[in-house]
Amino acid sequence: MGEQAPARPGRYSPGLPRLVPGTYAAVVLKLPPFVYLAPASLEEALSLHADHEDESRVLAGGQSLIPLLALRLARPEYLVDLSRIGELEGISEEDGAVCIGAMTSELALEHSHLIAERLPLLPQALSFIGHPAIRSRGTLGGSLAHGDPAAELPAVALVLGAQLVAESRDRGRRTIAARDFFLGPFTTALQGDEILTEIRIPWQAPGTGSCFHEVARRLGDFAMVGVAAVARVEQGMIRSCRVALTGVADRAVLRTDGELGLTGESAGSFDAAARRLAEELNPPADLHGSAPYRRHLVRTLVPRVLERACQAAAAGAIS
Repeated sequence: MGEQAPARPGRYSPGLPRLVPGTYAAVVLKLPPFVYLAPASLEEALSLHADHEDESRVLAGGQSLIPLLALRLARPEYLVDLSRIGELEGISEEDGAVCIGAMTSELALEHSHLIAERLPLLPQALSFIGHPAIRSRGTLGGSLAHGDPAAELPAVALVLGAQLVAESRDRGRRTIAARDFFLGPFTTALQGDEILTEIRIPWQAPGTGSCFHEVARRLGDFAMVGVAAVARVEQGMIRSCRVALTGVADRAVLRTDGELGLTGESAGSFDAAARRLAEELNPPADLHGSAPYRRHLVRTLVPRVLERACQAAAAGAIS
């Protein structure tokens, strides 16, 4: 037998894991290079974000941004991580509204007794988002600021009339209505130096019912179509209702009382309104579903969700 050739060492860079003597793993990082910044206070975060306004992105949980970085669809020079800022977490009540810190995790909201009592639509929608491990890291503010047109929480914010608080170092604080916040796919009204810090949502009043439902390929996937509804019913008649849809346009879509034409109608007569709504929409087509199929889902889901919301309202419960 001939003499065995010695193992050729691989290319080495300091810090690469050594597998066996003379060989090294060739590690390729998935994420593009960036400077990681971890401020300990909101004031510090606002300052860092303003200093690098055009080159920085805010990390608020990372369940959406990290995949974009891995796919090189986002390449910020600076990443400002908000996870160490405790003042951006928490749930409280003030002046008839629930105040939620933007860095409050989706899992914390899902298990909050206050949220279940005051805003039961929110945990209904949260149960459709990914899986518990994802919801333990994902945050309400992160999802809203990301502005994914297929995400559940923008539709919930719209239908509940949420107010979103944004702050910047140089211009201070301002409040943006949810209906003015979502401008297009992954595009919001946040300015380049602003950070979303708080979400304020009015209570669901007694006598109001709500429901959220969606259709997705698999549990935890983004919805092909999702529908959120809030309705108030008195003596079997609809006094007010709002419907928001996700997955049907370049942003979440809201329809209010006058647009739906249901005020004063008896609870249960929703098919005609659903057909009109489906005809107005021009939903996207992709490998998960065609535009006609998404319209079919709108016609199917809207009556079902409105009926459940009205049943909860008529029963005098918030569900």
